[in-house]
Amino acid sequence: MAHYHRPPDSKREQFRRYLEKGGVIDSLTSVLVNLYEQQEKPTNALEFVKQHLGAVADSSDTDSLEQELADLRQKCAQLTEENQELRAKLRHYEPEHDNGA
Repeated sequence: MAHYHRPPDSKREQFRRYLEKGGVIDSLTSVLVNLYEQQEKPTNALEFVKQHLGAVADSSDTDSLEQELADLRQKCAQLTEENQELRAKLRHYEPEHDNGA
């Protein structure tokens, strides 16, 4: 059996600050509190944590992505409309081709 040696307290403290600075502690705490508050506990707690930890997102990232999505949808609608207008103009200027010719 392998023995675990505790790192010096200064290394542990540095690592704790690193996790806090990166938002890891807050994210883990949020997910674990969510699990604790579940009326019916999931059968697989690890799977619950994996799913909900992935769902924790930075709200500024979410807002930015939602804005980008809205902009792209608007641009797509504009391009679709322009495409339809150009096709109509093209049909107007090009004579119909007979299938038998």
